[in-house]
Amino acid sequence: MAPEMVVDVGRSAVEMVLMISAPMLICAVVVGLVISVFQAATQINEQTMTFIPKIVAVLVALVITAPWMIRTLVAYTRELYGQIGHLGG
Repeated sequence: MAPEMVVDVGRSAVEMVLMISAPMLICAVVVGLVISVFQAATQINEQTMTFIPKIVAVLVALVITAPWMIRTLVAYTRELYGQIGHLGG
C-alpha cells in the first residue's frame, strides 16, 4: 500500500467525519450563542438552561439529517470497499 494512498484515505476519513458532524455542531453552537445572549440580557446564570436546549436542538438536528448521514456514510463505505482491489502491489 503506497503512502500516498494511506494519506488519501486518512484525509477523506477526516473530511467525512467533519461533514457528518457539522450539522449537529453548528446547531449546538447557534443554540448556545442564542442562550448566552439571552442570559447576558436577563442576567440569569442557570447552568441547566444551557444544556437542555442544546441537547434538544442536537437531537432534532440528528433526526432531520440522519437519512442524509446514512446515505453519505454508505456511499463512502462502498467507495472504500471499491478501493480494496487496488491495494495489492
